[in-house]
Amino acid sequence: MTAKQTSDGRDDYDSSKIQVLEGLEHVRVRPGMYIGSTGFDGLHHLLKEIADNCIDEAIAGYANKVEIILLEDGGIKVSDNGRGIPVDLHPKTKKSTLETVLTVLNAGGKFGGGGYKVSSGLHGVGSSVVNALSTKMIAEVRKNGKVHHIEFAVGRTQGKGLEVVGETSGTGTTIIFYPDPTIFKETTTFDYNWVLNYARHQAYLTKGILISVEDQRTGAKESFYFEGGIRSYVRKLNEGKEVLTDGIFYIEKEIEDSEVEVALQYNDTYTETIKPFANNVLTPDGGMHVVGFRTAMNRVLNDYARKNGLLKEKEPNLTGDDIKEGLTAVILVKLPDPQFEGQTKNKLGNPEVRSYVDRVMSEYFAYYLEENPAVAKKIVNKATLAARARKAARAARDSVIRKGAFEGLNLPSKLADCSSRNRENCELFIVEGNSAAGSAKEGRNPQIQAILPLRGKVLNTERARLDKMLANQELVSLIKGIGVGIGDQFNLEGLRYDKIIFMTDADVDGLHIATLLMTFFFRYMPEVIKTGHVYLAKPPLFGLSKGTGSNRKIDYVYDEVALEKKLTEKIEERKAAGTKIDPTQERFKQAGYTAQNRFKGLGEMDAKQLWETTMDPENRVLVQVHIDDGEKADAVFTKLMGDQVALRKNFIQAGAATVNLDELDF
Repeated sequence: MTAKQTSDGRDDYDSSKIQVLEGLEHVRVRPGMYIGSTGFDGLHHLLKEIADNCIDEAIAGYANKVEIILLEDGGIKVSDNGRGIPVDLHPKTKKSTLETVLTVLNAGGKFGGGGYKVSSGLHGVGSSVVNALSTKMIAEVRKNGKVHHIEFAVGRTQGKGLEVVGETSGTGTTIIFYPDPTIFKETTTFDYNWVLNYARHQAYLTKGILISVEDQRTGAKESFYFEGGIRSYVRKLNEGKEVLTDGIFYIEKEIEDSEVEVALQYNDTYTETIKPFANNVLTPDGGMHVVGFRTAMNRVLNDYARKNGLLKEKEPNLTGDDIKEGLTAVILVKLPDPQFEGQTKNKLGNPEVRSYVDRVMSEYFAYYLEENPAVAKKIVNKATLAARARKAARAARDSVIRKGAFEGLNLPSKLADCSSRNRENCELFIVEGNSAAGSAKEGRNPQIQAILPLRGKVLNTERARLDKMLANQELVSLIKGIGVGIGDQFNLEGLRYDKIIFMTDADVDGLHIATLLMTFFFRYMPEVIKTGHVYLAKPPLFGLSKGTGSNRKIDYVYDEVALEKKLTEKIEERKAAGTKIDPTQERFKQAGYTAQNRFKGLGEMDAKQLWETTMDPENRVLVQVHIDDGEKADAVFTKLMGDQVALRKNFIQAGAATVNLDELDF
């Protein structure tokens, strides 16, 4: 980089070029550093920062009620019945402590000063960041028999500052804030379902707390209270699955200056669900508490199996992969100084926590197995079956893991690959049926679009282990074509296509095939979905024709609602132009069309039509598959694709009247 020079050759890069951002200004200039993004996730992170403070009061034993209200005017109100943020003069800032907490970065009661033994707050920036990113914030503290009130705008104190506005017999804190639309340009509208999920999780993790959520925009209300805590959480996670035992292993133990709480139960599925938390903060990337848990589980189960003859002398030990099959567990640790990785807190780094969890689980899970030999035998037998299936799957998996992906080695013979080797430009269409695949191959852009036909419905992987799945030729072809591998050899870097597009008929069978494919990806390649590579193609349902021969023009319509809207608009246009409309004619003729065709399947379209409607990037409609809520997605797949018919029937009947598959979020 070359510095700008003055006319006499001197460098003019001096102190005047250095910008100093005071107070909360830096938060507004670089909000992503504090809340991750300024989109949907960042917006809801604001609520989490405020509500987590209320939860911390409950964890500390000072509050048992939290109320969250989505206000009609776009704001959000969060209240608790805890001690109330201190309002006395702070010795360092010479402002009230309440004003200090809400306007000064790195000010809070979570730095070891005795305010909280444990808390989810780490950096002391939460409340002040929310204030900085809000057009308006109102704080009300009920303390010492008085109601204290203060208001802010974009982090700056308004009016006279802190005032006493009334008297009260209660205690607690209420925060109301309005996100700044100049910061959150994507949306400032809070999602009720997101708030419900947050409240539900916090209620599971904090025994005896009542959390209520109200949406004044719609009138919806819901409250959560779980006396069983994380045991109730495990029971909920296993809902719809066949559990190995009715009982749930549970332990809560203080160790050193921390607490370890674990609940677990096995089910008959082939996947694992572990929810690790530190001070009520979900750590999706795990951390030392998960390492300690896995270490103890492996040691205890292998020791028990050897001691009781459930593993033969020459049999190798069960591995972590064997033991985790069908395991549902919630791990909650509470510690005074959590070392999270970054403000988003995805992973716990405290090394001492590993030994804490290991010690607690090694002792008490061993007792549990000894006291429940029938349960122990079921768990070990399931892990033993998993070990045998793993060995059988290894040979099958090794045969389908593609080597040299971009050189085309070992690619499925029926894959019509694209010529480009730039993954960012490449698309794979997974097409239902040979007829549609033929049209797709003929109509595609062969440089960037690959076609993989499927024959019939693929295996339901919700009910199949890896070894059985790898015996299914359709899925083997899919694994080879995608290139990421599977199981412990999964590697996202091997992905050959930026977009993987399910192109199936817009009927019940087509949607079923799409659901089977989504089940496979969710269970065995979830990272491909999470990183935004999976899409559903949306072929048109109707073709409205006008003219004949070379002058024939077709308007494509993608659903019945859009069809009715289009016909109404065309009829009104013709009326406005003075055209006489014959009400006895069919609607499409009243609209000026000569024919209306309903496409029953992709195979009814020729190559040109399929390209124009479903494959051309300029015109097509693609629906990206998201996993916004992993627990919800797991529950949906369990209900739709699992063994319990009654559960699936009730789920379908409950949602049949309102569901829109094109807008289904997980």
